[in-house]
Amino acid sequence: METSTLVVVILFVMALVFIVKTVKVVPQQDAWVVERLGRYHATLGPGLNIVVPFVDRVAYKHVLKEIPLDVPPQVCITRDNTQLQVDGILYFQITDAMRASYGSSNYIAAITQLAQTTLRSVIGKMELDKTFEERDHINTTIVNAIDESAANWGVKVLRYEIKDLTPPKEILHAMQAQITAEREKRALIAASEGRKQEQINIASGEREAAIARSEGEMQASVNRAQGQAAAILAIAEASAEAIRKTASAIREPGGENAVNLKVAEQYVAAFANLAKTNNSIIVPANMSDMSGLIASALQVVKSQKSV
Repeated sequence: METSTLVVVILFVMALVFIVKTVKVVPQQDAWVVERLGRYHATLGPGLNIVVPFVDRVAYKHVLKEIPLDVPPQVCITRDNTQLQVDGILYFQITDAMRASYGSSNYIAAITQLAQTTLRSVIGKMELDKTFEERDHINTTIVNAIDESAANWGVKVLRYEIKDLTPPKEILHAMQAQITAEREKRALIAASEGRKQEQINIASGEREAAIARSEGEMQASVNRAQGQAAAILAIAEASAEAIRKTASAIREPGGENAVNLKVAEQYVAAFANLAKTNNSIIVPANMSDMSGLIASALQVVKSQKSV
């Protein structure tokens, strides 16, 4: 009875071991490489897989997810003989599990070494200032160089990113001094440009003010001239109207006598004023004209009285 029980237990254990050796469950985004009698046989994908126990064995297990890989820092020498410590990070993904298993004894170490040597080569072709400006170019060059070789290892290099570019302390101090000088230079240029613009604005304002004053003076002169012209025209029109009325009055009966009377009165008044304002009296050469005017004036007055 005990022997039969022991046999059952042994058979159960053997069956359990057989099942474990036969059934393989591969996780999602994984790939297992199976060898049969020491040779590559198949690559197991995600899910339930059946293998031959004690004949087939899982030799390699690969993760197909994107994997970040730190590239150790290294010292690179630029084109202008400046030492530069550079480190970065590499992102890759296994695309062929069989090549990743047999293409290289250690594809991670191979990728790392290739990234470092390519980085030294790229940095050596560039000057120090360019290394800070051309990060994208450096990253792209390294990815292209590694990806071409990594295809034989079943690996796809997705991207490379430089984390730090660290020059020596002396270079850092010199760069800081240069940056400070450039900022001071830009500040001085900005200040001078501001003063220049201020002077331009002041000159422009003064010019516009002078133009406005001259235009105002010109308009005032035009207005005065127009006013004077209008006054002269009004005086001329009034004089013309007076002359027309005087001429019309002369043509009427007794008009000529009235004119003579008026002239005689003004003539006498003029002599009277001369006598008041001067010490000597100027006597006209032809006194008969004056007596004739007075006689005419008296005649007019008499005729007016008789009427």
